[in-house]
Amino acid sequence: MASLEDLIRPERYPRSLNYDPAWVVSLDMGPHPLWLLENLDLDLTPGARVLDLGAGRGATSVFLAKEYDVEVVAADWWTPAEEVQKVLDAAGVGSSVTAVRAEAHDLPFEPESFDAIVSVDAFEYFGTDDHYLGYLTRFLRPGGTLAVATPGMTKEIRTLGAIPHYIAECVGWEALAWHTPGWWKQSWELTGLVEDVKARLQPDGWADWWLWHDVTCSLRGEDPHAGSVGRMLAADGGQMLSFTLLTARKKA
Repeated sequence: MASLEDLIRPERYPRSLNYDPAWVVSLDMGPHPLWLLENLDLDLTPGARVLDLGAGRGATSVFLAKEYDVEVVAADWWTPAEEVQKVLDAAGVGSSVTAVRAEAHDLPFEPESFDAIVSVDAFEYFGTDDHYLGYLTRFLRPGGTLAVATPGMTKEIRTLGAIPHYIAECVGWEALAWHTPGWWKQSWELTGLVEDVKARLQPDGWADWWLWHDVTCSLRGEDPHAGSVGRMLAADGGQMLSFTLLTARKKA
């Protein structure tokens, strides 16, 4: 049985060691958010203003504020801002992080008001629309950073001609929003809105995803192979599933 200790991985995620694994699990809304964020290898200037888009219950916003000494707006649609703010205050970052409930297509911010926009395990719900990058970059200052971690594939589903059955059984048609790094890189570069676009698969992304799933199921006393996510991950075995990591800069 996997345990919380299995989430302590100093050789791979040294920054995530600063956060109690039990605390991260308590904010669970999907694969380990801090590992994904740490994999993005962000270069943020202290004091920068950062939008954490799809911040969930606040774990990534706490990480950004503490690890990079930046001002953060934690925006999410599914989690009430009051709940997120309690997490931020308890973590000691309430003065530098503000929680806002906002839908990704109706963001209540001034143009060019952020130095960076970060989105971890959320962009797949809104960012694949060809129009969305044009909308989102309005809020980013020229030269600002855009960084995304989103479920990814080693092969495009449209190239395969069908969603693999074990993925379809878990998430259905929504898997059409899971793309390869090459798809994302081309899509962003063709807009002409951003430059220095870098896209790659998370190293051992499937293994990280499975480990997190195994631990969280074990803590709940559940068989990690029993649920739809576990069946999907087990059937895939790292053949197609991972996370795509994307970074770019808005053109000056």
